[in-house]
Amino acid sequence: MNRLGIFAALTGFLAVALGAFGAHALDGQLTPEGLDWWHTATLYALPHAAAALAISLHAKTGLVRKAGWAFVFGTIVFAGSLYAMALGAPRWFGAITPIGGISYLVGWACCALGARKA
Repeated sequence: MNRLGIFAALTGFLAVALGAFGAHALDGQLTPEGLDWWHTATLYALPHAAAALAISLHAKTGLVRKAGWAFVFGTIVFAGSLYAMALGAPRWFGAITPIGGISYLVGWACCALGARKA
């Protein structure tokens, strides 16, 4: 079983579903700031889900494989915290958002280092 592939595909599914939900059902329901958070979450979630899925299909071990997990974790924390704040979570909840962003950066660094060794 390819757990990374499953998590990546589910992350991509949710990114598309939540992006569409935000564009159609939440328009006019959120503050402008909340809608901006929603769009930012989707903007970052979708390409990182695609990257994690590609990694899951081609890298079975090593740094590049770890990058896929960093992308999934980053999406859960970064996009998840933005979605939550858009829906009314306290603003201090945004304190965890940078942890997700750092996870994205770690993932890309792992890709670069892994490619260097390939």
